[in-house]
Amino acid sequence: MEVFNIYLPIAGIEFNILILVAIGFCVGTLGGFFGVGGAWIVTPALNIFGFNMPFAIGTDLAHIFGKSIIATKKHSRLGNVDWRLGLFSIVGSIAGIEAGKRFVLMLERTGDVGTVVRWVYMVFLFGLGLYMVYDYISAMRIQKKLDREEGGDRQPVEVTAPMAVRLRRITIPPMIALPASGITQISFWVVFLIFLLTGFLSGFMGVGGGFILLPALIYMVGCPTTVAVGTSLLSVCFMSGYGCFTYSLSGRTELTAAMLMLIGAAVGAQIGVMATKYIKGYGIRLLFAVMIIFAGISVALKQAQEVLDIAVMKTLAAYFVMGSAGSMTILIFVRLLLGLRKENNNH
Repeated sequence: MEVFNIYLPIAGIEFNILILVAIGFCVGTLGGFFGVGGAWIVTPALNIFGFNMPFAIGTDLAHIFGKSIIATKKHSRLGNVDWRLGLFSIVGSIAGIEAGKRFVLMLERTGDVGTVVRWVYMVFLFGLGLYMVYDYISAMRIQKKLDREEGGDRQPVEVTAPMAVRLRRITIPPMIALPASGITQISFWVVFLIFLLTGFLSGFMGVGGGFILLPALIYMVGCPTTVAVGTSLLSVCFMSGYGCFTYSLSGRTELTAAMLMLIGAAVGAQIGVMATKYIKGYGIRLLFAVMIIFAGISVALKQAQEVLDIAVMKTLAAYFVMGSAGSMTILIFVRLLLGLRKENNNH
């Protein structure tokens, strides 16, 4: 496989082209389907395979920017983008990204950046994943109860999360309306703080903000899942574009690697977006929860290798992160094919 290795001059390492394209394709599919940049897979994967953490973050942001443009355009055609809400994301996210980037560079000077970022990843990935599994199980229990009482076997109807209901009661002006999300009014400052937080995480963790923004839009703003997916990608475009720019100014972006990942991502994003037509609502939430828990396990394995100095842990983490991403990609592709087949039979 060494024949496919190329030298990456900015990062100063050799890397396999096929690995970069494969990472791009898997994360493109997952990103188009979940509305996320996929950095919770790409940044740890690049770090596991040999990138220094700041280079992994900067390179991933460049790849996310290009891929998110493709996926957002596709979601817009399906009516899944709240452009008004997405444009509000610019206000808070840029300030947050700048603060996050400065914090990473400060940690880089102390030599602790890799460990700190991995621990933050684990807390957010496991926390969000377990909460979304709990939310899915609760929704299924309620739906089964309704089916027993009223008869029938229907898909669960999405309800506005309790936290979103409480946040909408905050009436600090100015109040804004988000018709595409079905929201008559919400305080601008609630939206601002959500994007400020996700912007900080984008700059600090090398994420487009999507893996925390998607649950935030669902559980805090109260967007329908499919609209949250498309709007999250629009926000990821803004945040990752600015993040890529600011990391490039610091010399931490390997553009050759980003372009190779984008080749695979361009194809995968089309598949992921199309799959949202056939897997909706709570189905998307459950698969998202499973995926980020798997990503958290891979980061935990990498951290265990650093602490215990067991070389096999690094290899195991690399295979786990790509294996879980590949498995979820195959699952989404199969569900897409089954949906297309069913649609053709109905016609």
